[in-house]
Amino acid sequence: MSERLNGRLARLLAVLMAFTLLVAACGGSDDADDAAAEDETATEETEAEETEDDVAAAGEEAEGDVDTEIEEETAERVSGGEIAVGLEAELPGMRPWEDTCASACYNIFVTIYDKLMESTETGDYEPWLLESIESNEDFTQWVGTLRSGVTFHNGVELTAQSLVDMFAIQQTGSQSQSQIAASNLATVEATGDLEVTYGLSQPNSAFPAYLSRAQLGMVFEPGAAADGDAFNSAPVGTGPFAFESRDLDNETIVVRNADYWGTDQNGTQLPYLDKISFRPIPDEGTRLDATLSGTTQVAHTLRQNTIRDGRAERDGGAEITLFEFQGSNVGGGMFNVLVPPFDDIRVRKALVHLTPQDQVIEALGGTGISLPGTQWYSPDSPWYSEAAAAAWPQFDFEGGKALLEEYVNDPERSDGKAVGEKIEYELSCPPDPTLIAAMQVGFEVATSTELVDINLTNYDQQTHINYALGADNGFVGSHGAHCWRFSDDNDPSTTINPAFAPPTAEVAEAAGIPDVVSPLNFANYFDGDVFQAAIGAIRTDDFDERKALYEAISLKIAEDVPVWWSGHTATALITDASVEGLVSWELPSGTLGQGMPNAEGRWHQVWLAG
Repeated sequence: MSERLNGRLARLLAVLMAFTLLVAACGGSDDADDAAAEDETATEETEAEETEDDVAAAGEEAEGDVDTEIEEETAERVSGGEIAVGLEAELPGMRPWEDTCASACYNIFVTIYDKLMESTETGDYEPWLLESIESNEDFTQWVGTLRSGVTFHNGVELTAQSLVDMFAIQQTGSQSQSQIAASNLATVEATGDLEVTYGLSQPNSAFPAYLSRAQLGMVFEPGAAADGDAFNSAPVGTGPFAFESRDLDNETIVVRNADYWGTDQNGTQLPYLDKISFRPIPDEGTRLDATLSGTTQVAHTLRQNTIRDGRAERDGGAEITLFEFQGSNVGGGMFNVLVPPFDDIRVRKALVHLTPQDQVIEALGGTGISLPGTQWYSPDSPWYSEAAAAAWPQFDFEGGKALLEEYVNDPERSDGKAVGEKIEYELSCPPDPTLIAAMQVGFEVATSTELVDINLTNYDQQTHINYALGADNGFVGSHGAHCWRFSDDNDPSTTINPAFAPPTAEVAEAAGIPDVVSPLNFANYFDGDVFQAAIGAIRTDDFDERKALYEAISLKIAEDVPVWWSGHTATALITDASVEGLVSWELPSGTLGQGMPNAEGRWHQVWLAG
């Protein structure tokens, strides 16, 4: 066991000791403790009245929250060479329309599949595989023109008809269906050899953002995709790298696409690298050690503790670079609101009150790195709401316990148990040591009320995602309370709209929108006002109007708490010092790209220096 791992375990033990002391303090019942608690409560109320901004330290930057600056790279770019990238997890599959895609997945997908649109340094969207795109006045029709001379890896020419045929497959995909519904996409027509017309059933001012993500925006060869299982073993796109092989749970290899259409601003054909090997290494310490030892050249991480360890290694002389990013992606979890007892708001709100956010962030190794979460957006996001930050339920042991008592003693309690019986539920996370410690926070505090029994479970990340997805259970999921990461730095509609659309056909029918069902609503929460606000936000391109609607959604989530937050996810690609280009890549127009948000690299313009 390395010194770093020993140090990590020591810190986790220290945190757990702090949890025990916290629970003991919360559970005291003598008169002196009650008086102290009353004084403390009075002080907290006074401070809250003095300034609303202090509620969640809104907008304050955590010490050590360092985003690597996106900037133009003037160094000489070198073609050739290969790298190995250690990822946090294996991919559920290789089909953009069918398989759930998170940060690890995007790192591989962007090598094989070009996107129709891409995000810029400023958060705008520009054409990528498209050359241009324009809408009509009410945002119900978007006309795009594809670049000419683009071919798929199997030699098939890319045309507008390719996108039409692709859409037929996307309409059957478990992932793309929800994005089709959320985007209001109704028809895709080839109105020219390279001209494609998207017809929408309702206005969507943010439609180009949907063309920048996997489910609708990543272009695959529809002929090869006709057999989904075969395609999963040999995916075909137009991307800068072509698929070579996949050894499940071991390695996926992509090689340079010699016929790639893209060039850099000097006219050099992309990509620069000849080969990339992506290796799933679930253990955080092992993944970082692989890069430190030269076994891999890149370690992908969404764990604050690994970033802290990486910084320490760098400051200690290791020749590595940390490309860091902390945006709107936020950690926490969700309650399955269709499963008792989480169908009762009293239980959900109680457990949020019983979550000491600062202690959870400490367990995750994020103290001084991660900003506390109160909503889907980080304090430095233009969509951030001070009002939502103030509304988010804060730690309140007695208030949480009182809500649990009210539910437990209710003869009509939804879980069917007798009055006075403890609540029982499952709390599940992937088996990362820091996540396990964070789970223990909730476990220690909640169980100290003597009103709940919690079954802590751990599944590997792929199983964890599929468990929440509930594909074998009508996409309802059988999970109870589930660790999760939410949001990103794309347009809010791309995550908010599918996350709060009806989760089942029954819910959709009751809401009067029978054709709108989203398997990406993992919490299975539906509220008509939230849904209408999400729809309203894509009927206009006025930023202030859109922000007000998303703020209304955040306020409703703070009231109904189908989810809970820990801290915003600090992410990094920790690389050998020779790896260049991760934060200096450009779009075809010459505009700087978004860098590597959520540790999603753009590998087509990465090169090895010297």
